[in-house]
Formats: sequence, structure tokens, C-alpha cells
Amino acid sequence: MPDFMTTSELAEYLRIKERTVYELVRTRRIPCSRATGRLLFPRTLIETWVRARVDYEGPALEPPPPVIAGSHDLLLEWAVRESGCELALMSGGSLDGLRRLEAGQALAAGLHLIDPASGEYNAAFLRASVRFADLALIHWAWREQGLITAQRNPKKLKGIADLARPDVTVARRQEGAGSELLLRHMLEQAGMSDRALTCATPVVRTESDVAAAVLDGKADCGLGIAAAARRHRLGFIPLHRERFDLAIGRRDYFDERVQRLMWFTRSPAFSERAAALGGYEVSECGRILQAG
Repeated sequence: MPDFMTTSELAEYLRIKERTVYELVRTRRIPCSRATGRLLFPRTLIETWVRARVDYEGPALEPPPPVIAGSHDLLLEWAVRESGCELALMSGGSLDGLRRLEAGQALAAGLHLIDPASGEYNAAFLRASVRFADLALIHWAWREQGLITAQRNPKKLKGIADLARPDVTVARRQEGAGSELLLRHMLEQAGMSDRALTCATPVVRTESDVAAAVLDGKADCGLGIAAAARRHRLGFIPLHRERFDLAIGRRDYFDERVQRLMWFTRSPAFSERAAALGGYEVSECGRILQAG
């Protein structure tokens, strides 16, 4: 079975006229892709779109607020603003975002949660969610994670082992942040305890805050993304490639505001911004990894 449907194949699949398909595309109410001037419809997305429109006969559901909770991401922050999607960001960390999504306090959540047992990102945490059957996982970007250092790396840091040096102070993230889970995983792989680290206080809450702590001299380094180091003209030691995804309810994926954001990710401006920020790979942005 082909991964994509043509306009006529979609019309037959949905049992509607082709002109209705064109109207759905024009008003951005159905997922589609354009290739060589043709409209193509990803079968997985279309099936999810259809399931999201099954009549619900239970009690009325309160719609979640137009908020993307979860992890902080510089590219997501920029895209939300530039797309005019009218969504707000609440960057409290990946696990906080997942809790808010489960509680109906957010429309979506940004996640970069590594499962130490498998090395898998995000899906294992969604499988443990009380809303698992209702959630879709949408790929956002691959990101370069590493140590953000002062300019020219005056402490001559090379990797995780150097964090235990007595002359090194480390900026740490809050409990439940994806970067904090990754740091603990990397320390464990290196046979180190986080008690061996000298940590700056208080903990910081975003990627930009890690960079700011280093820039202000409050810490010698911290685990963060390449884009944050580059924005603040700081040093960066790459250590790990991670996947950042958006978790969202199947119905909510087709919310007009969410679709406006996803359409924006297909624009040249989006890929150009990702390249300018540095440390991003966005060729698969928008791909559905799990459809509930």
C-alpha cells in the first residue's frame, strides 16, 4: 500500500468529490504535502485525521488551553512567534509538560526524554501515560546536546569526566527536565555519581538560562544545546544527538492554531532559521512517530 494518496485516491477513500478535497486543502483543514506541483496526502496522517473526527458521545470535554508546555526549544520558540499561530509557551521541563498534557492543562508538550534502558526518546514515556491511546507524537527536530562553556573553553573541558573536577562548577536543570535526565544518564554511563559534581545554585529552567549562567560566570559549564551556546557566543563541546518531539492529543493535532504552526515548518524561512541557530536537523519535522 503506497504511503501517499493522490487527490483522486483521497476523494475515493473519503467518498467525497475532488473539489471538496481542494477546498479542505485551501482552508488548511487536512494534512497534505506538495511535490513537483502535485498534492499528495500522507496515508498515516489522513487515517489519524479521520479517527480524530469520530463522533464522541460522552460528557462534554473542556478544550485544553492553547499552550505548548514542556521543554524549552529555541527553534520552537521562534516558530511559534513568527508563524502567528496564537499558541503560548510554558517551558517547565519535559516531565512537567507531559503532566500538564495529561491533566488537560496544555494543548501539546515538547519532549526530549531519553529512556536509559533502550536509549529511545519520548515514546516509552508516552506509553506510560494515562492518555496513551489518545496521544500522537510528532517529530520536531534532532538537536546537538553538549557542554556549554565560556568562550575558548578556559577550563579545557573535554567531556563528562571533567565535570567531577574540583575547579569546575556545573549549571544544572530542574527535576523533570529532559537535559537533566540526559546528564544523569551520561554520568551513570561514565560510572560517575552526580554527588561528585560542584553545582551552581539555584538550578536553571531553560536552555537560555544555562547559557546565561555560564556567560555571567555563575557556572563554568552546563549541559545544553548547540543553538543556545551559539546565540550567546559561548564555547560548545558536542556529546550527544537527541530527538525533540511534540506530544499532542489526536484531535488537537488538527486544531487550526497547531496546523498553522506545522504549515509554517514547511517554509524556507523555517529551515533557514534552523541552520542559522546551529545544531538542528529538521528534514523530518512534522513526521508522525505515533498516532495514538
